[in-house]
Amino acid sequence: MAKIEKEQVITSYSGKKLYPRLFGYMKPYIKNFVIALVLVLLVSGFALLQPMLIARAMDTYIEGYDLPYASVSESEADIEYEGYHLTKKFDFENTSYDSYAQMLYDEGHYYLFTDLDREQSKALQKLSEDDIVPVSVTDSSLTVRDANGNTYTGKLLEKDDLKVLRKTDYDGVKLIAIAYAVLLLVNAFCNVSQTLVLHTAGQNIIYNIRNQIFEHIHTLPLRFFDTHPVGQIVTRVTNDVESLSMMYSNVIVNLVRNSVMIIGYAVVMFALNAKLALISLAILPFVVFITAMFTKISRKTYRMIRTKVSALNTFLSEHISGMKLIQIFAREEAKYNQFADSTMDLYKSRMRELMVFAIFRPLINFTANFALAIVLYKGAHSVLEGVLTVGTLYVFTSYIRSFFEPIQELTEQFSTLQNAFASAEKIFTLLDEENTIIEKEDPVVLPEVKGKIEFRHVWFAYDDEEYVLRDVSFVINPGEKVAFVGATGAGKSSILNLIGRYYDIQKGEILIDDVNIRDLTTEQIRRAIGQVQQDVFIFTGDIKSNIRLLNPDITDEQIVESSIAVNANTFIDRLPEKYDEAVTERGSTLSAGQRQLLSFARTLAIDPKILVMDEATANIDTETELLIQKALKTMMEGRTTIMVAHRLSTIQHADNILVLHKGKIRESGTHQQLLAQDGIYKKLYELQLYSNN
Repeated sequence: MAKIEKEQVITSYSGKKLYPRLFGYMKPYIKNFVIALVLVLLVSGFALLQPMLIARAMDTYIEGYDLPYASVSESEADIEYEGYHLTKKFDFENTSYDSYAQMLYDEGHYYLFTDLDREQSKALQKLSEDDIVPVSVTDSSLTVRDANGNTYTGKLLEKDDLKVLRKTDYDGVKLIAIAYAVLLLVNAFCNVSQTLVLHTAGQNIIYNIRNQIFEHIHTLPLRFFDTHPVGQIVTRVTNDVESLSMMYSNVIVNLVRNSVMIIGYAVVMFALNAKLALISLAILPFVVFITAMFTKISRKTYRMIRTKVSALNTFLSEHISGMKLIQIFAREEAKYNQFADSTMDLYKSRMRELMVFAIFRPLINFTANFALAIVLYKGAHSVLEGVLTVGTLYVFTSYIRSFFEPIQELTEQFSTLQNAFASAEKIFTLLDEENTIIEKEDPVVLPEVKGKIEFRHVWFAYDDEEYVLRDVSFVINPGEKVAFVGATGAGKSSILNLIGRYYDIQKGEILIDDVNIRDLTTEQIRRAIGQVQQDVFIFTGDIKSNIRLLNPDITDEQIVESSIAVNANTFIDRLPEKYDEAVTERGSTLSAGQRQLLSFARTLAIDPKILVMDEATANIDTETELLIQKALKTMMEGRTTIMVAHRLSTIQHADNILVLHKGKIRESGTHQQLLAQDGIYKKLYELQLYSNN
C-alpha cells in the first residue's frame, strides 16, 4: 500500500540565524517584555522571601520563648507581669540590665525564672539549648541545676500567664502573617499583570506573523503552488504559527524567571549554611546531565511531530476535497487504511514524546525528593546539635523542594522552545520562498491598456527544458477575437498563463501594447485582464461578495449590471435572498452553469481590456450555453478576446484561429480558411462532427 508522502524535515536553520529572526518580532513590543520581566523578577523575589518570613516567625516568635526578658522601667516595658516590667526588645550581648527573667520548656510545660543576673540568664539559656535534667518537679514549680552546680527554681506558667508573657511573640506572629498576606496579594497582582502584558504582546506578535505569512503566500508565483500541497501551506499558517504562541506569551520571560529563581535559591542557601547547601546541591550535576539528554531527544521528537502533522494535514486537505471521486470509485476503505497508517506514524511520534516526559518528570521528582531527604537527615542532626535553628531548616526544606521545580519547568520550557524552533524553521523556509516573477524597480506605466498582445519567438517550460511552447510567435491586435485550438497538452492554457505573467518564459518576448511585460508591473497587467476559467472557484459568502471579490471600487449597481449583461440574473433573481443569497465553499449549492455565469459576471464587473476564456463553456449545458453565447457578444465588444475551447462550434466567429500542435503554431486563419487548408483544424472539426452524430 502506498504511503502518504512525508514532508522533508527542515534542518537548514542554525541558531545564529534563527534566534535573531524570532526575537526581531519582539522589537515593537520590547516595553511589554521589559515590564513583564520586571514583574517576573518581583514575583521571583516574593517567592524567595515567603519562606524567610515563616522562618523568622518560627525562630524569633514561635520558638523564641527561650529569649531572655530584661526588667526595665514601666515606660520601657512591653509586658507587665506580677509586678515585673519586662521587655524582649534589646540586644542581650551588648546591653546590660540589673535583672533578667528566663523561660524554660520541659515535658509540655513552661516555667518562668525571675530575678536573674546576666550570667544566670546565660546559664539558663544554655540549659534550654541542651537537654534539661530537672532536680525536682512539683505541681507549681521546676528546679534545675546549671553546669556550675547552681540551682534555680521557676514558676509553672498557666495559659493565661503565657498569653501575657508571650504577648510580643503573638504580636510578632500577627505582624508576619499580615506581611505574608500582603505579599501574597502583591504577588497575585504582579502575576496577573505580567500574564496580561505578556500574553497581549505574544498574541500581537502571532497576529503579525500569521498576517505576514498569508500576505507572503499571495506574492508567490503559481509555480510554488504547483509543487506544494495546500495542507502543508495551511499547516504553516495555523499549527506552526500557534506553536510560536507559547514561546512569545510565556516561555521567554519565564526562562529568565526560572533562571533567577535557581540562582536565588542557591545564593540564599549558601548564605544560610554553606555546608548544608553543598550537600543539598551535590546531585545537581546529575540533574544537568539528564536535562541535557532530555533537551536533545525532545528537539528531534518535536521536529518529527511537526513534519508528520504537516503530512497529515496535506492528506486530509487533498482527500476531503476529492471525497466525491473517492466515493465514485468506492475507495473509502483503501483511503481509510492509508489515513490510519499516517495517523499511526503520528501516534508513535506522540508516544515517543510522552515516553520522554514520562521518564524525565518522575526522574526529576525523585531527585528532588532524594535531595530533600538528605537535607532533612543532615539538618535534623544540626538542629539537635544546636548549630541550626528550626526556621533555617524549614527554609532549606522549602527551598530544596522549590529548587528543582524551576529546573523542571526550565527543561520543559526548553522543550516548548524546541517545538517552536522546529515550527519556526518551517515558517521561515516558507517566508524565504522568493517570487520568481521579478518586477523592475522602475516599471513602465501605460496610461491606458489598449489590448495589443504579441508573442515573439517564445519558448516556455514548466520544468527544466521540457518545453511546452516552442518558438511561438503571433500578434493579436486591439479588439480582435482570437481562438487557440489543439489537442490536450498542445500548450493552449500555457499561453493564457503567460499573458497574465503567472509564469516567466525561458526565451523570447511577450509584449502588451508593444511593451515587454517584464517592464510592466504584474498588478497593471492583471488589472487589464479578465479571465474566465473552466473550473470556477466560489468562495464561502454570498452571491454579491463572489462577484465583487473584495474590490471596493465595484458598486452594487455594477454587480447587478454585469449580472444582467451575462444573463446571470436569470437564476439570481429566483434565489430567496437574490444577491445576498449565502453560498458554501466551492459553490456546492449551485450548478456548474450557475457558477460559470457568476464567473462571467465577476469578470465583466472589473471592465477588463483583455478578455481571456479558458474552456469557459466546457461544462455548460446547452440551455446555459445559449445564455452565455448571448452574453459573449456584450463582453467581447471593444475588448481583445482570447479563447481556448474544445468545442469548435463556439469559436467559429473568431477573427483568427491559431492551431497548436506539440507546442508550435501549425495553422492560422478564420474558420473557413482553416477548413479550406485541409489540415489539423479540419480533422479536429470533422472528428467533432462525427462524435456529435
